[in-house]
Amino acid sequence: MRKKFFNGALFAAGIFFTVACNNVSKPKQTSGAADSLQNTIPDSVSFDAKVDNKQVKLYTLKNKNDVEVAITNYGGRLVSLLVPDRKGKLVDVILGYENLKNYRELKENYFGALIGRYGNRIANGKFTLDGTPYQVDVNDGPNSLHGGSNGFFKQVWDVTKVTGQTLELSYLSKDGEEGYPGNLKIIVTYTLKDDNSLEIAYHATTDKATVINLTNHAYFNLNGASSPDGITNHLLQINADAYTPVDSLLIPTGKIETVKGGAFDFTTAKAIGKDIGAKDQQLAYGKGYDHNFVLNKHRNDKVVVTLSSPVTGIQMQVFTTEPGIQFYSGNFLKGDDKNGKGGVAYKYRSALCLETQHFPDSPNQPGFPSTVLTPGKAYNTVTTYSFTTK
Repeated sequence: MRKKFFNGALFAAGIFFTVACNNVSKPKQTSGAADSLQNTIPDSVSFDAKVDNKQVKLYTLKNKNDVEVAITNYGGRLVSLLVPDRKGKLVDVILGYENLKNYRELKENYFGALIGRYGNRIANGKFTLDGTPYQVDVNDGPNSLHGGSNGFFKQVWDVTKVTGQTLELSYLSKDGEEGYPGNLKIIVTYTLKDDNSLEIAYHATTDKATVINLTNHAYFNLNGASSPDGITNHLLQINADAYTPVDSLLIPTGKIETVKGGAFDFTTAKAIGKDIGAKDQQLAYGKGYDHNFVLNKHRNDKVVVTLSSPVTGIQMQVFTTEPGIQFYSGNFLKGDDKNGKGGVAYKYRSALCLETQHFPDSPNQPGFPSTVLTPGKAYNTVTTYSFTTK
């Protein structure tokens, strides 16, 4: 989630998804790439509850092509995203759960969630800002990951606007929450467009200097969320000539290295599984791909990633104003139970994440684009996921 930061004003990852409707009633069955795939929007009743005295619901957006996205204000999570395959049948391409209880209680906490105050890792949970040291929550070994144990992914967001194809959520992260300074006001807008693209736009302001790095943690499988096929057969192209190598704890070393000719070279499309087992220390550290790529361009009218499934023909293109993208190949998914949508076990490498972002540990890396937001400045960023077939 980094991009070149100019003195305090941040433009982090925003993502817009096009969606329609409001509350969902009964689940609706749609055909998938195969009859065995579960391609339903969960019953909204299973999300209708109060958490911390705030109302949680499931909202569904729908466009003119019958593309649908279901979002809950618990963690601002993308629950389902139904897009057409090459035969015109709708396929749910996002992993998740069918009820609020599983999102709250199961170990995999990040499915489809809004991530903040700081996405990705901060070394030792420490940074210094304007001469003041800060200690934030540590929840990943000695490091802080995705905003801490009670980050934005566990918060109930206020619904400030909902129409057929737009959902606007807001949240006030108070000064000191998870150790971060400043009262941070955030607005995230999901928009499902009629060209089958989903945009997520982020806006934030603060009353005290802070660091911020927002993203969405959707797990994609373009074969279908309940497909037995993993993502190693997906073709991936990333418009990035460099990446940020990490140490054994997945903290960037501070270096920016070329991808040319190696396992991290996705400058032309290749199967994710082609080099994922290569003898490479970086792949060993991540147990596969779990690295930040330095995007060559980061404007919301330029494609930064193209992902496609040879099984369904679904192609997803990513656009972003962020300077980086974390490609995570689902290396820690275990499939220990069958709590996924449709009673599916989400197994090892059954999905991948493409988290638009500023770089990990930027508050401690002076050579990386800044993630500092100051009073009087606004944090604005947009990410778009666009779906077609080939």
